Amino acid sequence: MSRPREHDERLAEALLDAAERLIAAKGVDALSLRAVADDADTTTRAIYTLFGSKKALIGALGVRAMEMLGREVPEGRATENPVADAVAAGLVFRSFATEHPALFSVAFHRASARSWPLFRDAAGKAFATLVRWFEPLETKGMLGGRSAYQAAQQFDALCEGLAWMELRGNPLQPDPEAFWCSSLTALVSGFASAE
Repeated sequence: MSRPREHDERLAEALLDAAERLIAAKGVDALSLRAVADDADTTTRAIYTLFGSKKALIGALGVRAMEMLGREVPEGRATENPVADAVAAGLVFRSFATEHPALFSVAFHRASARSWPLFRDAAGKAFATLVRWFEPLETKGMLGGRSAYQAAQQFDALCEGLAWMELRGNPLQPDPEAFWCSSLTALVSGFASAE
């Protein structure tokens, strides 16, 4: 009879959960493998066995962030109003950032040159999902000569900036979600008139 695996997928998820909690509480720079292991009720050996290094653990958090976004953005349903659909995709990004500020920090705000290559492919897949939300606008000639890819880049930049403003405590008046809707609608609607 074979021995059950001590370091399995469930423990890997528990370690990622612990790392996310600790980053949310103290920031990426304060992340310690000992604290992650203690929070997950295991040893640092488990982290090294499952991930290989602190850098790889942070990279796995980046993958988690991008896979989460890639899953959540397509949940919106395409309608006859592609501007509203794009804005809805932006609000999914807002929910992700506000509900998972540690993952936002790792994947967007504090992505390091060392950890970025570890989740670049996952980021590319998530971004490709966002690009698809702009294809109906491109087809209808509503992007002012931009490609869906270019429009998605500009949209993503605005989403990242809005998320960072909100997460660092800047009041987005009169209501944060309304502020996002107004900003994203202005950008996407303005694509048609600006080249």
